[in-house]
Amino acid sequence: MINFLIFAQKSSYDSDSSYLTVAASKKVLVPGGQGDASSSLTDQLEGPSTISDDPKVIHDVDSEEMKDNEKVEVEEQESVPYALANNDEEFHAKEPPIPLHRKVSTAKSEAKPRSIPPPGAGKRIYEIDPTLLGFREHIDYRYARYKRMREEIDKYEGGLEAFSRGYEKFGFTHSEKGITYREWAPGAKSAALIGDFNNWNPNADIMTRNEFGIWEIFLPNNVDGSPPILHGSRVKIHMETPSGIKDSIPAWIKFSVQAPGEIPYNGIYYDPPEEEKYVFKHRQPKRPKSLRIYESHVGMSSMEPIINTYANFRDDVLPRIKRLGYNAVQIMAIQEHSYYASFGYHVTNFFAPSSRFGTPDDLKSLIDRAHELGLLVLMDIVHSHASNNVLDGLNMFDGTDAHYFHSGSKGHHWMWDSRLFNYGSWEVLRFLLSNARWWLEEYKFDGFRFDGVTSMMYTHHGLQVTFTGNYNEYFGYATDVDAVVYLMLVNDMIHGLYPEAVTIGEDVSGMPTFCLPVQDGGVGFDYRLQMAIADKWIELLKKRDEDWKIGDIIHTLTNRRWLEKCVAYAESHDQALVGDKTIAFWLMDKDMYEFMALDRPSTALIDRGIALHKMIRLITMGLGGEGYLNFMGNEFGHPEWIDFPRGDQCLPNGMVIPGNGNSYDKCRRRFDLGDADYLRYRGMQEFDQAMQHLEAKYGFMTSEHQYISRKNEGDRMIVFERGNLVFVFNFHWNKSYFDYRVGCLKPGKYKIVLDSDDPLFGGFNRLDHNAEYFSAEGWYDDRPRSFLVYAPSRTAVVYALVEDESKPVGKSEPVENFETVEEAEPVEESEPLDC
Repeated sequence: MINFLIFAQKSSYDSDSSYLTVAASKKVLVPGGQGDASSSLTDQLEGPSTISDDPKVIHDVDSEEMKDNEKVEVEEQESVPYALANNDEEFHAKEPPIPLHRKVSTAKSEAKPRSIPPPGAGKRIYEIDPTLLGFREHIDYRYARYKRMREEIDKYEGGLEAFSRGYEKFGFTHSEKGITYREWAPGAKSAALIGDFNNWNPNADIMTRNEFGIWEIFLPNNVDGSPPILHGSRVKIHMETPSGIKDSIPAWIKFSVQAPGEIPYNGIYYDPPEEEKYVFKHRQPKRPKSLRIYESHVGMSSMEPIINTYANFRDDVLPRIKRLGYNAVQIMAIQEHSYYASFGYHVTNFFAPSSRFGTPDDLKSLIDRAHELGLLVLMDIVHSHASNNVLDGLNMFDGTDAHYFHSGSKGHHWMWDSRLFNYGSWEVLRFLLSNARWWLEEYKFDGFRFDGVTSMMYTHHGLQVTFTGNYNEYFGYATDVDAVVYLMLVNDMIHGLYPEAVTIGEDVSGMPTFCLPVQDGGVGFDYRLQMAIADKWIELLKKRDEDWKIGDIIHTLTNRRWLEKCVAYAESHDQALVGDKTIAFWLMDKDMYEFMALDRPSTALIDRGIALHKMIRLITMGLGGEGYLNFMGNEFGHPEWIDFPRGDQCLPNGMVIPGNGNSYDKCRRRFDLGDADYLRYRGMQEFDQAMQHLEAKYGFMTSEHQYISRKNEGDRMIVFERGNLVFVFNFHWNKSYFDYRVGCLKPGKYKIVLDSDDPLFGGFNRLDHNAEYFSAEGWYDDRPRSFLVYAPSRTAVVYALVEDESKPVGKSEPVENFETVEEAEPVEESEPLDC
């Protein structure tokens, strides 16, 4: 028997429907603000529901028969297969009982609550945002749909907790007596399990189908007690479908690999012996009050032009992230994707970690090491769409267009060239909810960044649409209520079962209630990615400094909804991709190739670029949200762009899009540039590190006190307070200000705790870090007190109140006069700043 030993070997960690259906309604989308909510809502809920209770259509496979009180009308709408519930003794009485999925033990682990609170009233959102009252009809309808789904799941599946454990039933499950394989493929006419274990014989292990479109087979252990399928061997499901014969990777496969010389992936039966399974040793960290996220990609994390591994990332990159002061690492491209250049967003195998980087146990070792370092590990999860691949993905899995996805054009994303899930389908909900739980349960991820949520929530997918903030854009016929209800369910499940887990949604639309609890009527995310900030910086970097509007910058950074937390970023992986530019590249362009060495004279472009690079990042962190994100390498202004290896692409019309010779040269991270003490990149990295440690010490991103006291267009000055810190930004390109008065709230002595002009950070050393600044009584910029500072051009300085040495002083001299000076010349280096 062929065995993929390279994947089955010990990991690198140090080991001591005939098809019966359920009626699903067409979405009833209520135009916001029209009609009487109380009357029309009742009418809507009396129409066809997502799930019908007709005993001829829905069958609880746990029970011998349905009860009379479970009967309701059946409407013939879009059909949604209803499949397996909790047990299946009725159909497989002779099969050995299926144990719960074996969990990897965790040393010193705390028992997690396994209950999900029932739905609340869903009304508090109207107290938080009274504007929503004008759209109550739609919002109440949305919440009623969510509550109905919770009730149906409770009724037929035993609750959301049980429903989200689909991986214990579907795919491969191993008991003491053998292996069971189940697959939902209602469109298939016949099915057989094939693989190395039976020499790929489609007639050897024929599967049987129940009335709900579930195919299954039980393989008893061999006579010697060994498992019928060897760990590391290849497996597929062979099906006769309406589209012909096809061999597919099982939808719930836990590992898949691409054999040398082959294009489609192969499913791998992954079940190593107990002594080879990774055992978690470290407790998961508690959720921090403020998130400082290091966005990363394992494959491109090497300094060499290669695909890096989980093990190397664990050993080389995680300590760097910790040293830089971040408290969370967000990892992209974990779910298996056959096309490397998709950045992990065209997922083919949703339950399988990418085999390019190592084995599942290698990934567990990486996560455990991160936890040892006190880092949260967030996964970039893709539930917004799926790869178009037919042979190794979900597309046309059972030979039909409308299996996991919407049929026709509704099920295709024309820009991404991918398939779109049908979130109104019962089995799709089981698949996606179980998928989210699988990564939290099996791999101990600490939460998710949900990709492409805007595309999910709207039928137009946010394409060729400009969101202006008008609430009619959010609550109307363009809203995909099924998708929003799914997001409410998955947040419900995650926060109920894993209270410390973090959920971040990538939403560019600004959907109201997005980051409010589900029980209050919200969608349930903890954070929204504040995507408008990065777009604003790119917009400004295309202009002259003289054309920047201070008020415009402040508005973009602070334009977020009350009580809805945001993760801010100046740039992410999006800006680093080929075809776009990073902030550093926008600022310094080709000068980065020749003038970043300290033994060569700088240029005006380099000086400007380094100064603004630091200022942009600090003001984004200071005002942009309650969390901060940086893509790996951008902290030191990584040069050039990311370009995945690509061959030439021939289009149907005969045109050829040239590739890059399948080169990995620009698909790596040159961390050595940021570490080199002879390059100017080092100063940018040191500043980012100091910025992260400053936030760790003072927690200013989540301080309840925030006040912007000055945004002066003429001076190009911004002054604001967060907590006991006063931030002073001078965006002027050549004017520095002596005795510039800045307002403050609390009396006492202030000292510099971060200075972008420090020579350690590539600055010009124009400030004395030993100086003390005493507040003066008297109103200034609507603040009860103020103090005088020197504000050099293109600098950002943070002053902290020294509370234990506070010394009130009397009112000082008149405050309206200050001096301006032209740009200072560079001076000798000072001592490094200790943050």
